[in-house]
Amino acid sequence: MTDLLVVGGGKMGEALIGGLLASGWADDALAVVEPAESRRGALSEVFPGVRVVASLADAPAAPAALVAVKPDHVASVCRALGDAGVKRILSIAAGVRLDSIEAEVPEGTAVVRAMPNTPAMVGAGAAAIAAGMAATDEDLAWAEAVLGAVGTVTRVSESQLDAVTGLSGSGPAYVFLVAEALIDAGVLVGLARPVATELAIQTLLGASELLASGSSPAELRAAVTSPGGTTAAGLRALEAAGVRAAFSDAVVAATARSRELG
Repeated sequence: MTDLLVVGGGKMGEALIGGLLASGWADDALAVVEPAESRRGALSEVFPGVRVVASLADAPAAPAALVAVKPDHVASVCRALGDAGVKRILSIAAGVRLDSIEAEVPEGTAVVRAMPNTPAMVGAGAAAIAAGMAATDEDLAWAEAVLGAVGTVTRVSESQLDAVTGLSGSGPAYVFLVAEALIDAGVLVGLARPVATELAIQTLLGASELLASGSSPAELRAAVTSPGGTTAAGLRALEAAGVRAAFSDAVVAATARSRELG
């Protein structure tokens, strides 16, 4: 029996399928709808036991669906899912509001909206979910189980999802920019680019592991900052350049843009 229909076999859909299979879901519990022939072939190769079809008309019946399509396709997809008798819908489509989805499905359909991020592709995602009018705690727990296969999940109100987008949704790009800047700075002070790249990436990985250990960012920063030392000098330069304000401005700008798109 198919338990979950994944509509949209892009990178995020693929990541979630892989995470669910790794967490113990059976191959035949999942099915994927992907219109692009090349992607269907790729998905079938990666997940040989998962049924991959070209359209919803070819999909097996399922009680629940994950909607991972572009925003302008969400209305038609959800309408078709409602017609097919799907009772639970988890949407990861950016900017598509709960009321827009609920307008396309039968009354009483449990709709949950989520904002994941790209580290889900390596099982280290950070997602937030918000409940629709008919969604219960059981429905939210189900959504957490699905998204939890590729990272952490936090419950928020829908009004907070734009802020989630500005922070964790767009956040990986901010970190990638920091990595680029550190690598270029290492080259500037005399390191070969491959050496600077290896050191910068491992530094970010190691720092993330320390953050995950439970100490606060401020405590960790203080622990590595000796009075009058090299780190203090570097931090003084960052503060003088307004790095804190720049990150704050980035999150605020991305949040505002998310609201505009919605």
